[in-house]
Amino acid sequence: MTINIGETVFFDAARFCRIGAAIVVLAVAGCSSTNTGGPVPMAEDAGPKDTGTFPNLNIPPQVAAKQLTADESKAKLAELKAAKNAQGAKRGGVPGSQAALTDLAKQHGPQTLKQIEGKCDPALDPTCK
Repeated sequence: MTINIGETVFFDAARFCRIGAAIVVLAVAGCSSTNTGGPVPMAEDAGPKDTGTFPNLNIPPQVAAKQLTADESKAKLAELKAAKNAQGAKRGGVPGSQAALTDLAKQHGPQTLKQIEGKCDPALDPTCK
């Protein structure tokens, strides 16, 4: 078994040269720009300003919106609970307790298996023969 060192070295070098050339081409393409008007001017009030004094951290920040009073928050909570109860009434006959869900699972599993296996029950499927 022979090792062709020249082939490995020159083909690897060619690969690195191709990668390097691609990087140079992309860099040159990224540097070219259609804007030849010079630098873009910044706004006058952009960025931090040096006022020559330390900031006063004791000034409370301005709030974005008026805070809710206790009565307003209770009214909003009551409104949300009413909407929640209205949604609960719409969902129909879904059992809510864990015991009811467990009983439903115990009944539903065998019924589904009977239908899948073809052992139909006339009580479950009236079209069963």
